[in-house]
Amino acid sequence: MAERLLWASTPAVRSGGGGKAGGMGPLAGQLGEWLCRAVQPPAPRVCGSPGGPPVTAKRARLSDGRHLAYEESGVPREVARYRIVFSHGFTGSRLDSLRASPEVAEELGVYMVAFDRAGYGESDPNPSRSVKSAASDMAELADALGLGDKFYVVGVSLGCHAVWGALKYIPERIAGAAMMAPVVNYWWPGLPAEAAAWEYGKQSYGDQWALRVSHHAPGILHWWMEQSWLPTSTVVDNTTFLPNKRDAEIRRTLTADGTLQKKKEMATQQGITESYYRDMTVMFGKWEFDPTALPEPPCPVHLWQGDEDGLVPVALQRHVAGKLRWVNYHELPGTGHFLSGVPGLGDTVLRTLFG
Repeated sequence: MAERLLWASTPAVRSGGGGKAGGMGPLAGQLGEWLCRAVQPPAPRVCGSPGGPPVTAKRARLSDGRHLAYEESGVPREVARYRIVFSHGFTGSRLDSLRASPEVAEELGVYMVAFDRAGYGESDPNPSRSVKSAASDMAELADALGLGDKFYVVGVSLGCHAVWGALKYIPERIAGAAMMAPVVNYWWPGLPAEAAAWEYGKQSYGDQWALRVSHHAPGILHWWMEQSWLPTSTVVDNTTFLPNKRDAEIRRTLTADGTLQKKKEMATQQGITESYYRDMTVMFGKWEFDPTALPEPPCPVHLWQGDEDGLVPVALQRHVAGKLRWVNYHELPGTGHFLSGVPGLGDTVLRTLFG
């Protein structure tokens, strides 16, 4: 049943000119209208709007009128030697960071601004969100805060699509980049087809379907994810099998003390479609470029990856780093996906970038 629904919802099938469909007349039209209403997500509850959540964070206004909520850390930006724009991961927020020690940030003179990506937390939704717009948001935030002609970018997990976007669309603005366990898109042309298919097939049935819908039929993702009878994402539900012991323990602790639930409520307060589901369609949709074919940028790029990551296949990450010889690849043995929980890694990242 699920297979037939997705097949029937793809653009290629909808645009087909079969004579039988045309002969159904009014019934087909009514069915089409019903389907359109059924898959339409609810409107977002924009922060600061009537009935929407309140605005409590510092926010910067962008050229298109949207606002980005942000949180600053490290030394004051006016005296900083290095300025970082930080892109949080799936389910994250502006309150996430590298977890570097204040002492190291002070020693190196590092300022960092983390922001709620569009539709998350208190940043306005962007119905046209893309990899390119994610890069543009970082550049506009940097300009709004006066970070200078060049700044550093750091991304975590799925939020690294913004870093890839920055390396593609605004490389002249980037002084250096770091990616922490960056999520891969199984449909990137530069990935080896057999290896990508193998790793894709190792995921749970629900995750395979969630990504398949995100890529092939993003317009029905909200409807799909809200159907209890359909296979959906274990990542969204926080039930994914995590082979690394530290990862599993971190999730148990954060679940038990309510932290994960609070993070979800904060991230999705304007609507789960404009945060989680928009993330999925941007990350796993059809990209305008292939990151594995990017030319060498005019800045150093570092990538950290755990070899026991249960969310990002290390085999595919090795392939990405192998194709992009200019990427400084750091593989961490016995380490999973939640790199912010690795003791001292935040300090290591800063010293690697600036030390």
